[in-house]
Amino acid sequence: MKQALIVIGLLTISIFGFAQPCEKNFIDQNFIEVTGKAELAIVPDLIYLKIILSDKDNKNKQSLDEIDKAMVNKLSKIGVDVSKDLSVKDFASDFKRYWLSNDDIILTKQYQLIVHDAKTLQQVYTEFQTLGISHISIEKLDHSKIEQYRKEVKVNAVKAAKEKAEGLASAVNQSIGRALYIQEVDLFNPYLTSNSLQNRAQNSLLKLTDNIIDSEEPAIEFEKINLEYAILVRFELK
Repeated sequence: MKQALIVIGLLTISIFGFAQPCEKNFIDQNFIEVTGKAELAIVPDLIYLKIILSDKDNKNKQSLDEIDKAMVNKLSKIGVDVSKDLSVKDFASDFKRYWLSNDDIILTKQYQLIVHDAKTLQQVYTEFQTLGISHISIEKLDHSKIEQYRKEVKVNAVKAAKEKAEGLASAVNQSIGRALYIQEVDLFNPYLTSNSLQNRAQNSLLKLTDNIIDSEEPAIEFEKINLEYAILVRFELK
């Protein structure tokens, strides 16, 4: 019985030993390596505005509460959902300045407002001018479906890599097989950095305000967010 077990064990080891060299990892296989790229330009539908209200800058000598109510009323009239898109970020009073001098206490209130298109942004800026609110700036641009678009662009980059590999392989009368390796390539896009987005957004705001002054019906257009990705893929070469 022991002899039979030993023989079976030796046969198993021998079979495994002969079979193992036949299995190749992707390094030992013939492969073709290509990089596919894809990009997509999308119009932002999330425009984050920073608004600072200050009773010091108020020309009509209104209290901060009065300015606050007037702003909310104006936003509601132009169709902004203030319960959803308007939030308080900071509320402060300059007590230090008050104690160091005989000036009045300066109250400031900071809001974050989200608008969804350039036309609404124009309306907000126009209405704020009538209220004497001048401290308004764009913090960032974004899109509500940005993650979905990123995935789509990456998938298109992989498809582009496959198409490129098929074309190159056919040139030498060969074909590609399964993908052996997939990796996203770091692709620096200066447009997607926070500083660049803010600068471009501010430039768009400046163009918008110029149009308000120069034309009764300005051309309203926001600079698009450019998504660009590169994917490296190694395909089996047959």
